Amino acid sequence: MSAPLRTLVVAPNWIGDAVMAQPLMAALRRQAQPQAIEVLSPPHIAPVFRAMRETDAVLEAANTHGKLELGARWRLARMLRARRYDRAIVLPNSAKSALVPWLARIPKRTGYRGEARRLLLNRIHEDRSAQAAPDRRRPMVEHYAQLALEPGQSLQGRVADPRLSRDREAELAVRERFQLPADTPLIVLCPGAEYGPAKRWPVRHFASLSLLIDSEWPQAEIVLLGSAKERPLATEITALSGLALRNLSGETSIAEAMAVISQAAGVISNDSGLMHVAAAYGRPQVAIFGSSDPRHTPPRSPRARVEWLHLDCSPCFERECPLGHLNCLNMIEPERVMQALRSALRVEAADGPRET
Repeated sequence: MSAPLRTLVVAPNWIGDAVMAQPLMAALRRQAQPQAIEVLSPPHIAPVFRAMRETDAVLEAANTHGKLELGARWRLARMLRARRYDRAIVLPNSAKSALVPWLARIPKRTGYRGEARRLLLNRIHEDRSAQAAPDRRRPMVEHYAQLALEPGQSLQGRVADPRLSRDREAELAVRERFQLPADTPLIVLCPGAEYGPAKRWPVRHFASLSLLIDSEWPQAEIVLLGSAKERPLATEITALSGLALRNLSGETSIAEAMAVISQAAGVISNDSGLMHVAAAYGRPQVAIFGSSDPRHTPPRSPRARVEWLHLDCSPCFERECPLGHLNCLNMIEPERVMQALRSALRVEAADGPRET
């Protein structure tokens, strides 16, 4: 029996991007048998790749943003060289991300052109949509899936939606740790967005939505998820609502947040990494878009509903509203989001929960 093809995937630095890379992982898996697919990932991204059936191993390596740290990269490359990879697929566009596979002497190194990487990569794809108008930019799922092919080849047919596998033991464990009764449906609110305020639906709207949810589904537990930096947002929402919301922002690991979302009855979020997690688990969800573009990074799920106003000034892709009014988010009323959630939940009731 021939030796397995050994592939190293260099992970992106954002949770949502990692989720959107799953169809690429599936395409790589289909290409050869036997095969080993391993992922080089920052620690905060690793749980996402561990939730993909296609991943055989995850190698965690801290990535200090903006720093070259040549000595650390050289030591990492020596470790990777000993694993004798046949090819590397580099997802980030930076030169630093392509440097380690080059130093590790991996024979085939694939990625998109960018940041003077001509010498570091030898299978270079062109991103012809990068400078296109917003409505003509290629979605990120297809952008990553393209890297499974040779440069110049075209994707055939529709790329499947990202899928993550549920971990039943982790789901039970997170219920027990945070005292969430097993028979209580969870409605998850994700009010944060790492990119900036122009992607965050106002906290007063989240608070009003909480009241609508509590009135319609008093048996549900409303849970707030996010990072420690986003905890003040969740605290303000709780105070404005006057409800006993479960504020778990900053209290969960990424893996625990994923275990909460994977069993949620419904998820309401901004355009964020957790939005993509909810979509990949097939949860009924409403995704609220402001300065970003749901045509480029949509939640890829039949159970997802997108709220986006299509204003003339949107998408601007700015971290803060350049016009000072944030109409793209302020004008999305809580009742509108509630109606979208009802629609998503009707799909869940008709189809039944999706197994992942």
